[in-house]
Amino acid sequence: MKLFTLTASMVLLAGISVAGNVMARVQDKPATDSDSPCRVEATAFDGWQAHQVTNRWLKLIFVPQLGGRLMQVSFAGHPFLFVNPKYQGKSFPASETTHEWFNYGGDKIWPMPEGSQDDQHWPGPISDPLDDGNYAFHDVSQGSECTVRLEGPPDAKTGLQYTREISIQSDSPEISFHATMKNASTHPIRWSVQSVTQYDTAGATNPATYNHDFWAFTPANPQSAYLDGYHVRSGLADDPSYSVKHDLFSLHWLFLQSEVWVDSPANWIAIVDGSSQFAMVERFKFDAAAEYPGKADVIFYKNGPGVEIDHQGNAVIRTSADDTPFYMEAELNSPMVKLAAGESYTFKTEWFPTRAGSDFKTATDAGVVSESPAISGESDHLKLTGAFGVFFAGQLVSQFSNEHGGLIATIPLQSVDPSEAVRLSQEIKVPVKAAKVSLHVIDQRGIDRGSLGEVRVPHAAGGD
Repeated sequence: MKLFTLTASMVLLAGISVAGNVMARVQDKPATDSDSPCRVEATAFDGWQAHQVTNRWLKLIFVPQLGGRLMQVSFAGHPFLFVNPKYQGKSFPASETTHEWFNYGGDKIWPMPEGSQDDQHWPGPISDPLDDGNYAFHDVSQGSECTVRLEGPPDAKTGLQYTREISIQSDSPEISFHATMKNASTHPIRWSVQSVTQYDTAGATNPATYNHDFWAFTPANPQSAYLDGYHVRSGLADDPSYSVKHDLFSLHWLFLQSEVWVDSPANWIAIVDGSSQFAMVERFKFDAAAEYPGKADVIFYKNGPGVEIDHQGNAVIRTSADDTPFYMEAELNSPMVKLAAGESYTFKTEWFPTRAGSDFKTATDAGVVSESPAISGESDHLKLTGAFGVFFAGQLVSQFSNEHGGLIATIPLQSVDPSEAVRLSQEIKVPVKAAKVSLHVIDQRGIDRGSLGEVRVPHAAGGD
């Protein structure tokens, strides 16, 4: 990475003035592909009739007849989701009598809690109108914002009817989801709505084997209701995939069936493919006062070999490639919600694709951190370093503040794009009286999208 030194005149500018100049330069930039409108178009995908929604970074593929599934999300050419080759181009109508499940892959919504003990539990996954129904597709808007709506049929067993609205902007790879459950019955019902996303964990160079550098992360709860900070609901209790360190729950994907529940107190999960250096951060709103199914707002399911009891009562290990393809489910639960007849509830989530590897540290509003920001040196010319993935295209800037938090100066560092990893290694002249420096992402509209981290300035460098 090339180093450069900023002149003293740059750092003597007032913070607000410099910030305004940075935003003005971003807003006055020449037109680029990111200014092009997003689009909604009919297409074909793996033998299905589908619709695609695209912008500069993204391609989203929807197959409405498969329970309103979002079948694939590609970012900068990288496909994130598992598509089951066993069912490509096939579809099976929802059945009120069969308990068979057709796992097409992709992303969908399900009810929680699951189980077969009573009518307050969903006996899924099964082929029913919620998961297998033919959803109506609506192109709601195109241009600066593209929104599609998928409306499902009502399900008599649960009393639920699902609608999904999914949106992207023309100038960002952010994906917004509004998952609405409606009480289509004549009596009160109580459910949680669950976002279920199947990520592809096959090897990038050899799909016949699994990806050995695939991870999932979410902040752990220091006051967790679970003994280890998580609860292994199925599979080996001591599955080596799971760990908690520095209040961060980590899942290192192994080809071994297991489901783990986490009562994360934060608002995000991160899915990281270390082999390709692509990551997806899913955001949601956590309500500490609400009741969640089984106390979990986050669930991860690893597909793979598992011990089962056959029809003769013998223990067998399930190893068929058809039964155990390489995928992992990331599941987000809404709080439990009671709905009167005709009432609705909407669970809102956002996805942010970016670049990151298995050295992932944390997620912020602006991006992900692989190497925390650091400042080194002994004079007023110091080196600022760090490694990040960003959620928005624009400028990375350093904001210097004094001991009281007052902004002293804003210094532009480099342009950034979500499709490219950010490696920061730059020399800067530190303003007088600077006590802290934080790294912020200013998007192409001049909006401050938040910090990637903050570090204290060595005393001698920021002194009088």
